[in-house]
Amino acid sequence: MSNAPMNRNVPRGNANGFISYFKQDFLSGFLVFLIALPLCLGISVASGFPPIAGIFTAIVGSVVATFVSDSELTIKGPAAGLIVIAVGCIEAFGGDGMLGGWSEADQAAFRAALAVGAAAAVLQILFGFLRAGILGEFFPISAVHGMLAAIGVIIIAKQIPVALGVTASGEPLEMLLEVPKYVSEANPAIAVIGLISVLIMFIWPLVGTRVPFAKMLPAPLIVLLAAIPMGMGFDLLHEHSYTLQNHQYQLGEQYLVAMPDRVFGMFDQITTPDFSVLSQPTAWTWIMMFFIIGSLESLLSAKAVDLIDPWKRKSSMDRDVIAVGVGNLCASMVGGLPMISEIVRSRANIDNGARTRFANFWHGMFLLVCVAMIPMVLHRIPMAALAAMLIYTGFRLAHPREFMNVMRIGREQFVIFVTTLIAVLATDLLIGIAIGIVTKFIIHMANGVPLRSFFKPEIEVVEDDGSTVRIVARKSAVFSNWIQMKIRIEREGLLVGKNVELDLSETRLVDHSVMDKLHGLENDFEQYGLSFTVVGLESHRPFTEHAHAARKRIYADKL
Repeated sequence: MSNAPMNRNVPRGNANGFISYFKQDFLSGFLVFLIALPLCLGISVASGFPPIAGIFTAIVGSVVATFVSDSELTIKGPAAGLIVIAVGCIEAFGGDGMLGGWSEADQAAFRAALAVGAAAAVLQILFGFLRAGILGEFFPISAVHGMLAAIGVIIIAKQIPVALGVTASGEPLEMLLEVPKYVSEANPAIAVIGLISVLIMFIWPLVGTRVPFAKMLPAPLIVLLAAIPMGMGFDLLHEHSYTLQNHQYQLGEQYLVAMPDRVFGMFDQITTPDFSVLSQPTAWTWIMMFFIIGSLESLLSAKAVDLIDPWKRKSSMDRDVIAVGVGNLCASMVGGLPMISEIVRSRANIDNGARTRFANFWHGMFLLVCVAMIPMVLHRIPMAALAAMLIYTGFRLAHPREFMNVMRIGREQFVIFVTTLIAVLATDLLIGIAIGIVTKFIIHMANGVPLRSFFKPEIEVVEDDGSTVRIVARKSAVFSNWIQMKIRIEREGLLVGKNVELDLSETRLVDHSVMDKLHGLENDFEQYGLSFTVVGLESHRPFTEHAHAARKRIYADKL
C-alpha cells in the first residue's frame, strides 16, 4: 500500500525539509541525545556488550534510518527490550557479561554475538523486501504486553545488584529472591549512588508535572549531574578501600563505565563478527530470537509512533523493517548492539518538537561528537547510575498499571497476560510468547470459535455501490485470522479509494486484538479521506465495558 497522499503543509524528511525544519530537528536531536547517551551506555552494559557498543548502534541507526526508512519521527537505537536476548546470547557463547571484568572469553562471546546479530539482520532485510511486515499483526496484544512485562521484571532483577555494587548472576526469579542478600552485601558507597539515582528517576518526572522548567530536563540527565560528582567524591577513579562498621569495602574503576582513555579512542574499539560460530546450532536459536522478537518490537514501536505523530503520517512497515535490518547489519560489522525503532526516545522526539527524520540524524551526530571528543568525561559515569535508569525502565515495562489495564479489558486477557509473563520468566522469550498464544487459542476454543476459522476468515463482499463496499465476516474475527481479513479490507477499500462497512453480526467471537486493530484501521482510512465503519455488534456481549474488549455473540449456538 502506498503512503498517504502528499500534503504541502505536512513536514517531510527531504532536502526541503532539511532546510525548512533545521532549527526544530536540530534542537530535538540535541535533547534526545541527552536522554540517549546514558541509556545507550546502560543498555549496552546490561546486555554484556562493551559500553560503547550501544553508542555505535545509535550512530549507525541515526544515519541508516534517515536515508532508508520513511518513518519521520522514530528514533532507531538499542532498546531495553532486547537486553534479555543480548545477554543470553553472550552467556550462551561463554561470556559472563563482564561480571569479572573484560576477559578473552567475553571478547569471543562478543564477536559471536555480533555474527548472530548480522545474520538476524539479513533475515530482517529479506523480511522487509518480501513485504512481510504485516506479520507483526499476528501476535495477540495481551501476549505481547505480557512478554514486555516479563522483560521488565528480568531487567529489574539483573540491575538491582549492579545498583548496589554487588556481583551476581543467575535466573531472574532466583535473583529476585536473593534481593535481601544483595542488600546485606551491598557496597555502601555504590549503593548510595544507586539509591539516589533510582529516587531521581522516579521523582523527577513528578517534579516536571509541577515545575515547567524541570520538564525540559530529562531525568537521565539529572541522574548524571548527581551521580558523576558523587563518584568523584568517592574517588572511584583510583583503587582504594574504606572501612564502615568494621567491614572493609573496595572502590575503584570497576564501578565506572569503561570508555576509551583518549580523544577518538572510540575508533580503536571497532570489532568485527566471528562468522565461524554460525556453523553451530546454538547460534541459529539466538538468530531467530533476535529476528523475531527484534522485528516484532520494532514494528510495534513504529506503529505506536505513527499513532502519536502530530501530522498522522503513515510509515511503511516493510521499509521500516528494511531500515532496521540494514542498520543492524552495519552495526554488527563494527561492534554494535542490535537496534529497533525505540518508543521512549521517539516519544521524547515528538514532545521536543521534531518535524522530520533529520532529528534522528542529529541525535546520532551529537552522540558521535560527544563520545569521540570527551570519552574521558563519560568514563566518570558510575555503573550504579546506569543501573538505576534501567531499573526505572524495567518498572515502566512491568508497571502495576499494565496489570490493571489488561484486567479492565477482560479477565481472559489478564489470564493470557499473566501466563505469558510467567512463561517467559520460567523459559525464554520465544517459548513464553508461544505459550501465551496457545493459551489464547484454548480460550477461543472454549468460547466456541470453530477450528476451521482460526486461520482462514470467512469474509465476503455482499454489496458495492461504487463508493462504499459492504463486507460481511462470519464465524470469527480473531487475532490469528486478522491478517487475511485486513488484507481483504484494504484491497476492497484503501487500494481502490472506497469506503468500507464491515458487518460482524454473523461472527461468534470478535477478540480484543481485532477490536483494537479495527480502531487502528479506522485511522488508516481517515488518512485517505475515506470511512471505515463497523456494524453488527449489537447482538454481541462485550466481556467488559472497555471499548476494545472482546465480544461474544449472545446466541452463538444458533448460528
